[in-house]
Amino acid sequence: MSEAVLTIQSHTGPYCARFDEDGLERLDADVPAGAHFIIDAKVADLYRPRMAHILASASVLLIEAVEPAKSLERFPAYVEHLVAQGLRRDHVLIAIGGGIIQDITCFLSATMLRGVPWRFYPTTLLAQCDSCIGSKSSINCGAAKNILGTFTPPREVVISTRFLDTLDLRDLRSGIGEMLKVHAIAGPEVFADFAARYDSMLAGRPEMIKAIRRALEIKQGYIEGDEFDQGPRLVFNLGHSFGHAMEAATDFAIPHGIAVSIGLDMANWMSSALKIGTEAHWRAGHGVLKKNYRGFETTPIPLDRFLAALAKDKKNKGAGSVTLILPDAQGRIFRDTYPADAAFQALCARYLTEVRAS
Repeated sequence: MSEAVLTIQSHTGPYCARFDEDGLERLDADVPAGAHFIIDAKVADLYRPRMAHILASASVLLIEAVEPAKSLERFPAYVEHLVAQGLRRDHVLIAIGGGIIQDITCFLSATMLRGVPWRFYPTTLLAQCDSCIGSKSSINCGAAKNILGTFTPPREVVISTRFLDTLDLRDLRSGIGEMLKVHAIAGPEVFADFAARYDSMLAGRPEMIKAIRRALEIKQGYIEGDEFDQGPRLVFNLGHSFGHAMEAATDFAIPHGIAVSIGLDMANWMSSALKIGTEAHWRAGHGVLKKNYRGFETTPIPLDRFLAALAKDKKNKGAGSVTLILPDAQGRIFRDTYPADAAFQALCARYLTEVRAS
């Protein structure tokens, strides 16, 4: 039985994000005609008894959900599979997996036959609480992360938190990293309330569902007002400039949402160090953020690789500068450009080697 529905307005019309604990079983019982499934191979193994009809259907593409899978160099094989299976514009792509499967399916939906509809069954907390709405795909090319992409909304998102039962704690904390970001954007009081519920959210399903829905509701207002990332929505990259650079510098040894948690902490600290924000704001968030990235406090992050990745961030406007999203003295999130000079590089080095584990 459906628990809740959010209706999101987009440039292609409204689409729904529907909470349904039996969503996978309903899909398996009534596989749509003309469906082409793109599925995380690990999810297929874990849930094979619950998706027997799906996996036996005519067009199934199983993909190992690792970062290189969403590189442009891998897409010819995906295209060839769908062409061989007779993809038509009145068919539907159905993604079952996390953010990597979402990115692949969304990009294929936008580009194959100039547009094929798609639906999404997110199986990770990170996808359920954040990336499943907002229309964006992000594809890597060579060493450039998320350099290609489109704005292509799904026709429907179906959220079942039963998928969370097979996630390990690291994957759950990766999703919570994105929720921490969303609640930080909503304001210091909202963030503090969410931080106070950190442990209860991990301990109980009702509290987790409530947290997912609230995160999506906060994001909904931004994506409906700025679907194409031209202004207010850009603050949703909070923690991501630093986080993406950490991922790249460590060859993705740090999971995305955990890198975002470190990146959010770094943004708070950097704002204070640059005399824009306050040390009190950094300290107010540091405890829960460090709790969420525990185990990665001392993961080596080579400074040269970190700075090189930061310089390639697509939000940057010119050579020798970086575009950052930071909190101001009241904890409000804003976006501005700063020189990537020796002083800035020294602050990055200090955070990565000293502050992160403090």
